[in-house]
Amino acid sequence: MDKRKKSIIPLTTPRYSATFSNDVNSDIRRAAATGIYDIRGGGAKRKLPTFDDLLFLGASISRYPLEGYREKCETNVKIGTRYAKNPIELDIPITIAGMSFGALSGPAKEALGRGASAAGTSTTTGDGGMTPEEREHSTKLVYQYLPSRYGMNPDDLRKADAIEIVIGQGAKPGGGGMLLGQKISDRVAQMRNLPTGIDQRSACRHPDWTGPDDLEIKIQELREITAWKVPVYVKLAGARPYYDTTLAVKAGADAIVLDGMQGGTAATQDVFIEHVGQPTLAIVRPAVKALEDLGMHRKVQLILSGGIRNGADVAKAIALGADAVAIGSAALVALGDNDPIYEEEYNKLGTTAGAYDDWHEGMDPAGITTQDPELIKRFDPKEGGRRLMNYLKVMTLEAQTIARACGKNHLHNLEPEDLVALTMEAAAMAQVPLAGTSWYPGKPGTSY
Repeated sequence: MDKRKKSIIPLTTPRYSATFSNDVNSDIRRAAATGIYDIRGGGAKRKLPTFDDLLFLGASISRYPLEGYREKCETNVKIGTRYAKNPIELDIPITIAGMSFGALSGPAKEALGRGASAAGTSTTTGDGGMTPEEREHSTKLVYQYLPSRYGMNPDDLRKADAIEIVIGQGAKPGGGGMLLGQKISDRVAQMRNLPTGIDQRSACRHPDWTGPDDLEIKIQELREITAWKVPVYVKLAGARPYYDTTLAVKAGADAIVLDGMQGGTAATQDVFIEHVGQPTLAIVRPAVKALEDLGMHRKVQLILSGGIRNGADVAKAIALGADAVAIGSAALVALGDNDPIYEEEYNKLGTTAGAYDDWHEGMDPAGITTQDPELIKRFDPKEGGRRLMNYLKVMTLEAQTIARACGKNHLHNLEPEDLVALTMEAAAMAQVPLAGTSWYPGKPGTSY
């Protein structure tokens, strides 16, 4: 054997670049091939600090827990107590976020109304106006007033139980909405006064104001239209929560809806979803601080949204100072969207069940995020409503279980003192101690 012939052994195992990963390279190749930026639905897919990074301490000797089978834990919340003659009274602090008819099918909107009503909470219209079936099946319906003004008319405003002025959305702060042409059916086009089958792109800001002074005038106008009866919310993307909350309160808002970047969207640029805004965990404490500085905490209600999934998330949001939460993506999953039973059909669309990136295409096999008449037939709004009611019930029971374990007889009695953080990032964002310490980064009175 020739001694010069030696087997070649690599010095190290080849590794992919952390900067130019397979996903990054795939995006570059797609952009180079098409010259078009990527559009998708859903929310951020990058790993972010979440409520999972917080833990409740529970009660033992220094705190007294409540007995779950004998002692009550209340869950009710009243929204709009600042100026509205008829504030909204909810049995549970979990509401349904704005999702438009257009992005969702008509039966899906009906199911949201059915489920929310059965659970004793509210649902929200979204871009594109109010459908008769949504109003009929929602005992408490919030009407979204968006920059597009699609479907907006004073008569529907007067039919609403609250009005939500949308300034921004967590998945796309500073950006407007999208609805691709394949979802602009004849009915959607008629409601939005658009041509059928043509892509719709909403404005990124309202056409009749440029700042907080104009917002104050708009809120006054909406109050006059509705005879000061219903609450006026202001929905903000979680970008600059302290200052935006301050300005919205000074403009006269009854409630603030604050949306983090884990919130979903029907469609927008992928670069928006992944690189603009802040995690939901990071935005709640600055907003609460703004309300406290104005003497308005619990007087102007704070509704937090963006990636809320279970009762623990609800309890943590309330412990950090929110009055209620709103769910969107989770509600669609509860209805049956992205169900693995349709895996083969999702594969044909070039995706998979659970990817949540096909909502903009209009070919949802579950019949929820589509306007295709044949696909819509697959979805039963009564069954969808029942599923949503069950989900909301479970979330509420989970939140109550945690509150009782912390010795609280109302969810709103939860407080930051009941929490610790598992990571430095979560401790800094939530402003609660790192587990095993009494310190968090940036704590007043510390130099680091």
